[in-house]
Amino acid sequence: MSLRLHDLTVGHRRGPAVLTGVTLDARPGELTALLGPNGAGKSTLLRTVAGLLPAVSGTVALDGADLLALSPAARARRVAVVLTERVDPGLLTAWELVALGRHPHTGARGTLRPADHAAVDAALVAVRASGFADRRVGRLSDGERQRVLVARALAQAPDLLLLDEPTAFLDAPSRVSVTGLLRRLARERGIVVVVSTHDVELALRVADRVWLLDRDGGVRSGPPAALVDGGAVGAAFDSDELRFDAGSSTFVMR
Repeated sequence: MSLRLHDLTVGHRRGPAVLTGVTLDARPGELTALLGPNGAGKSTLLRTVAGLLPAVSGTVALDGADLLALSPAARARRVAVVLTERVDPGLLTAWELVALGRHPHTGARGTLRPADHAAVDAALVAVRASGFADRRVGRLSDGERQRVLVARALAQAPDLLLLDEPTAFLDAPSRVSVTGLLRRLARERGIVVVVSTHDVELALRVADRVWLLDRDGGVRSGPPAALVDGGAVGAAFDSDELRFDAGSSTFVMR
């Protein structure tokens, strides 16, 4: 069920290409981190893979199937997306928000069957959110809310889970918790998980594989240790004020 990007060029309509000729892969059971400095094209690449932006050229395949050629409904049964924008849940409870993830499977009437209820309950258990399933989402902490959004994505029963900055609004303990959760879900469910993040140091410690973008449109891929030891991480992020220290895998002041 591997994800394969081949000779992919991405960008916004009527604008220049952001990334060209991208060829990458991500494997089931692994957490793949998409890293790069601001403006390198992380969100554009992730949204293109998700089908939210049209590709300029190239292919995105999951287990050999062209994801970009699928209808939105068919894609929703295979791909789940968690974006960085805050969600306005209205008066929904956590359970009700997670249940929205079942809509690709419920047909035109949207009626939840016993199997759908079971899928929602299982998703809440998987992210350890069952204890607040009946609470209104507006009353949850940021960390709890993020777990619920991941649960909603899991309720879709996807083969591919894409997340854009899922820890952006969280404190340090919650960032560690959510990132560890994503790695555990990849392993337990055997799905492909790709997460875009600015939390470089944490991602390098937790991820199995890294897609690394640099300021010049270059793309590298590999295990975190290989990219650190080879100097690719430093080359992508070093600035006049900060440098990436490969020995400690942390950023230090110059």
